[in-house]
Amino acid sequence: MHRDSALDDAARQHLEAVGDGLLEFVADGGGLLLTHGAVEAAAELGIEAYEPDSVGRVDVDETGFLVRRLFNDHPIFDGIDGLRPSIEPTMDAVSVHYDSLHPSDADVLAARRDDGADRPNRKSILRWEVGDGRVVGVGHGLAGLQTDVQETLLNNCLAYAAGEGSDPLTIGRPKGREEFEAMREAVPDANHRPAYHFTPPANWLNDPNGLVQWNGRYHLFYQYNPAGPFHDSIHWGHAVSDDLVHWEDEPIALAPDPEGPDAVGVWSGCFVDDEGTPSVMYTGGDDGDQLPCLARAKDDALRTWTKAPENPLITGMPDEVDVLQSIDWHAEFRDHCVWRTGDTWYQIVGSGIEGEGGAALLFESEDLLEWEYCHPILTGDWRKSGPIWECPELLRFDKGSLLHVSDYSKVAYFSGEYNEATKRFEPEDHGVLDHGVFYAPQSFEADDGRTLMFGWLKEDRDRAAQWDAGWSGAMSLPRVVSLSEDGTPAFSLPSELEALRDTHHSFSDLDISPGGKNPLADIKGDTLEIKMTVDARNVGEFGLVLRETPDGEERTVVRCKIRHREVVVDRSQSSNSHAAADSPHSMPITLDEDGTFSLHLFLDRSVLELFTNDAQALTSRIYPTRADSTGIGLYADDCEVTIRSLDLWELAAGEY
Repeated sequence: MHRDSALDDAARQHLEAVGDGLLEFVADGGGLLLTHGAVEAAAELGIEAYEPDSVGRVDVDETGFLVRRLFNDHPIFDGIDGLRPSIEPTMDAVSVHYDSLHPSDADVLAARRDDGADRPNRKSILRWEVGDGRVVGVGHGLAGLQTDVQETLLNNCLAYAAGEGSDPLTIGRPKGREEFEAMREAVPDANHRPAYHFTPPANWLNDPNGLVQWNGRYHLFYQYNPAGPFHDSIHWGHAVSDDLVHWEDEPIALAPDPEGPDAVGVWSGCFVDDEGTPSVMYTGGDDGDQLPCLARAKDDALRTWTKAPENPLITGMPDEVDVLQSIDWHAEFRDHCVWRTGDTWYQIVGSGIEGEGGAALLFESEDLLEWEYCHPILTGDWRKSGPIWECPELLRFDKGSLLHVSDYSKVAYFSGEYNEATKRFEPEDHGVLDHGVFYAPQSFEADDGRTLMFGWLKEDRDRAAQWDAGWSGAMSLPRVVSLSEDGTPAFSLPSELEALRDTHHSFSDLDISPGGKNPLADIKGDTLEIKMTVDARNVGEFGLVLRETPDGEERTVVRCKIRHREVVVDRSQSSNSHAAADSPHSMPITLDEDGTFSLHLFLDRSVLELFTNDAQALTSRIYPTRADSTGIGLYADDCEVTIRSLDLWELAAGEY
């Protein structure tokens, strides 16, 4: 079925008349191919619940398809080379695709490429399963067969709709264990995809959400786009673990509802235990609005959720504060931290105040549904901590409180006291929680009382490289967060991570001289844990070399510049690829009272997490191109350095 134009009233009436018979034909094993304007028929026939949100002519000089790595081996793409096949523009035919929406019932096999640029949000090749039959939708590119690619694609689509060729396990939803494993196998990216940091089965991951230990199991929800490795059509992904090390993929927990207040995204939120009822507060996005919404779990496995009919719970901005507006949103107002004191619920929402800066706005409620505005618990200076604060979180400890916010460039923290009487935060110190790509962290209290934090580790390679890889984004390792005696944040790593340790190498009183022999020359690896303590008195610079090729062409250097009191991750030679960022990451350091300096490092292929003296953290991303970039080394720059102790573990992969 093909149309050069959008469906009109006559076409819709015809579909209504023949729809039952057509659906019966497909369900009995028949096939249906919909091209260009006919793609709208999927929703008209009830095959697809959501109508496409982009129907019209696209004025481009060059066009093509953007094939998803996850489905590169699908029979529709047999004989089509690469992920970016080009075709001739067909200006006389309407183009149909899903833009801000993700289809409810279709698998998205490919998107568009226009004028030499990837357009991953323009989801245009779709596949449905109806009973025993197949339906394929191709929203552009087949109005006129002018290239071999177009003819091959058309023939493949017709053959597939007729029942030829087998679907890969990555097709279909909801996904089960076997299907998730197939997704991971379809996008391995062995040189870069972390082995023990959590990553999505495929596609896109960002902020951790709804973290909780419920009935003994750890639940990690996260921002997820099932349409590909790019930020769009945000759902809530879900994974569970019994030990913080081995994670099991679960089906998508929350999805946008085109008829609801979260039509363009189910964005970040937190878990709430409402007297035994597991609930989540999240931000729903729709038509320029970002508003709080609530969902409640229907089972203790936290797999099935029901959205509150009262959503959105807050329908407008408080009159008392001039919330910042932007080109995208009527008000910058999102992300939630919720807690209960006595019989009263409180939540802070990330926002910004016009002319002032980022703000954490406080609301209170008696029932989690009706919320009354109080005031900002803290407002920043836009020149220092940005005009908008995302993902605010307030943590309480015996020694004080910690408020952290994400300001687009970094995670800023304020330590001090939260005044329960005035309901305002009184900062005494401030700083940066992590000096690298760590962003939008969220914490929860485990059953044993530990405060555990995860953060999103952003990719630091361009969008095309992420598309080609088929996945994007990783979670940090869980960090145990506390406040030190001086009121600053302190980090340690959960003992559960020691289960990853495999081969152990131990050294003590190791003297490293400039130009001297490398004592780690015989050790290779791209998944490592290293703990070292150094006598840093009268020392200039020393450090570690990681992921080095035998000829030194690719290498990442962790430079401990003691005189300058900083650690620098030098990425200038980390990758031969122009897609990877090569600017350095750095963080300040202090020495212990006895003049020693301690470094705790985790290397996981493209992820590098560093902790110094349990007080500073830095996360970096590196993308070596060569398979032999596994060398490790120690160096001293200008004088001999004594390493009092060094423990190195080759780590086993986490299991999914």
